[in-house]
Amino acid sequence: MSRLIRLDRAGHTELASWTAEDTKAQEAAVQAFRRELDEGMLASATLADGSAEVVRELPLDADLVVLRRPIAGG
Repeated sequence: MSRLIRLDRAGHTELASWTAEDTKAQEAAVQAFRRELDEGMLASATLADGSAEVVRELPLDADLVVLRRPIAGG
């Protein structure tokens, strides 16, 4: 099962989960992902080798996609 989570003050919140067979859950995950990106979140997907990469589209084959706020600086 794949999961989309947002890092937040509670630690993290699961926004969606889906399987390869569940197209309705996939569509809901894509919508949640786009909504979060529109709000300024950044997304990273965990790769098979344990590393991660920044993504702009939801990789439905990823086990875990993490959303977080950009790091503020100045």
